[in-house]
Amino acid sequence: MKTPFASKEKFEEIAAQYGTPIHIYDERGIRENARRLNKAFSWNPGYKEYFAVKATPTPKILKILKEEGCGVDCSSLTELMMSERCGFSGHDIMFSSNETPEADMKKARELGAYINLDDYTHVKFLQDLCGVPETVCCRFNPGGVFSVANQIMDNPRDAKYGMTRGQMKSAYRDLQALGAKNFGIHAFLVSNATFNEYYPMMARQLFTLAVELQRATGAHIEFVNLSGGIGIPYYPDQIAPNIELIAAGVREAYNEVLVPAGMGDVKIFTELGRYMLGPYGCLLTRAIHEKHIYKEYIGVDACACNLMRPAMYGAYHHITVLGKEDAPHDHLYDVVGGLCENNDKFAIDRELPEIDTGDLLVIHDTGAHGHAMGYNYNGKLRSAEVLLKEDGSTELIRRAETPDDYFATMIF
Repeated sequence: MKTPFASKEKFEEIAAQYGTPIHIYDERGIRENARRLNKAFSWNPGYKEYFAVKATPTPKILKILKEEGCGVDCSSLTELMMSERCGFSGHDIMFSSNETPEADMKKARELGAYINLDDYTHVKFLQDLCGVPETVCCRFNPGGVFSVANQIMDNPRDAKYGMTRGQMKSAYRDLQALGAKNFGIHAFLVSNATFNEYYPMMARQLFTLAVELQRATGAHIEFVNLSGGIGIPYYPDQIAPNIELIAAGVREAYNEVLVPAGMGDVKIFTELGRYMLGPYGCLLTRAIHEKHIYKEYIGVDACACNLMRPAMYGAYHHITVLGKEDAPHDHLYDVVGGLCENNDKFAIDRELPEIDTGDLLVIHDTGAHGHAMGYNYNGKLRSAEVLLKEDGSTELIRRAETPDDYFATMIF
């Protein structure tokens, strides 16, 4: 069983003060997790986590992570602008985009960010637009399939991201001719991997590529960015990845591949989003309606506009009915929102305790890709975000949208 990170009384207090639905974040959990990650990879002197802004683009959260030594990974102009306003600059920013507009690339270059080129044609695009920096990164796509213990995890050949091995070599040579002196390698292969073997296996592939590129082109490989992909246990019976074991596995690959090749100075970067924030956020919503037809429905004041993952992916998010944690889970419910879409369901045929109108429900693990994926279909307004601070107090870190916000861009 999953346990919410705050008490029923604290959630009731938050609901009374700020209303529902609302996204809530646990500052203590966020900070402790960031420290654990940094400690696990401290064997690499150049290690840095670049938090994936797309997962939780909330300034207060970014500032907390900055205080914990993290950088940011941005994929758009507005994410770059937000990061700049939060105090990030230079190599504290990784810019990883695809099909990149000119304005986005110019802003990344202006900020002095690490630029991660997604395609071979972007070498000329970058040079013609704003010049090639001394340090530049290229994203690799190995093609084929990626498997662990004979289980196929992903099909890179179907992904739109990254360059082939041959294109990586050509890009490095071209970039060197244009003045680049230091290089990075980046790849993203799997999403939400909850097994400890993924990162070490991918690291070994990228370290092997780094040696190959260095020998083929003479380029100095400054860093290898392992990107994201470390997951979280959405189901209560899942086991969370062990970051210490993962980091130790990466270290073993590093010592076996890079060090013998004379490349023991390569920095390791990560680019985690879900792992950093997912378990440390929840969506608090109130039951507002019961419906008894062919199935039993509980209607809540949140909808897919507040949390898209269940409707979009069929994703599981655990639900706690506050105050009824120990009651028998002997009712079978669909927990639904109010959109005019039949997939607007947070749970389908879920065994839960009896729910009464007015009960507060905690939808777990929404700290990443929760509020960030919100939208305004049916004229629904995105909710507020609140930080539960380490001292037990709360802080409004994003106000709820109003009808005036919704109408602001409209021309009547």
